[in-house]
Amino acid sequence: MFVRTWLRMITGCCILLAICTILCINASASGAIGWYCKRSADHTQPVLDADLAIIDDLDGYYVDRKHSEPNQDKVIYLTFDAGYENGNVSKILDVLADQQVRGAFFILENLIERNPELVTRMANEGHLVCNHTSTHKNITKIPQSELTREITDLETAYRNLTGRQMAKYFRPPEGTFDQESLMHVKNLGYKTVFWSFAYADWDNAHQMSAQSAMKKIMENLHNGEVMLLHPTSATNAEILQDLIVELKRMGYRFGTLDELCEE
Repeated sequence: MFVRTWLRMITGCCILLAICTILCINASASGAIGWYCKRSADHTQPVLDADLAIIDDLDGYYVDRKHSEPNQDKVIYLTFDAGYENGNVSKILDVLADQQVRGAFFILENLIERNPELVTRMANEGHLVCNHTSTHKNITKIPQSELTREITDLETAYRNLTGRQMAKYFRPPEGTFDQESLMHVKNLGYKTVFWSFAYADWDNAHQMSAQSAMKKIMENLHNGEVMLLHPTSATNAEILQDLIVELKRMGYRFGTLDELCEE
């Protein structure tokens, strides 16, 4: 299962990498929509294309609109998509513990099965452990009954491990969704959390240098940002401490998804 899950993750991320330039709609003939990253050189929040306003009606979040003005409270939301461990996830957790920062980890069932101690640690150290589906399938290509299983199987595995309920935040694999799938996720009690910044950090064989990664992150920083990082990235493990320290120096604090999605 680990190999299949890993291959799905790499395949999906490579597709995302090829077209991760704008936050826009990319609808297929089947109605599937891809979510990508818009670069805002002036440090303002990216704005949705009109056709993507659908997410507002389906409990979808990508940025904190309460913090859209530069003179407001400065906040960043750290989120991580974590499907497996390669030594870097634990390093990321070490940095977050050292800096007393809480993030949100969108996990797969593979991480529970192979590295239960990491998932338990996430929960015990105050991070939100969220739903990225059980096996990282494209949710627009499976029936609703299977989507339900993808979500509830992960919930069950997490509850059996930790004795806790999984946080009711969802991130679609590959950033791919359609109206039907998002509505189904909403009906299961979830809010869908996308992102307003990500960069090419998922391919472990082609990692950006620490200097280049820091430059890209800082050039695209905006208030209310939902930042997506992959904790398997060696570069992210290397830069996270300096990144958090610098953001704190600039006056940013680190918010939680509970705060982002509060009514």
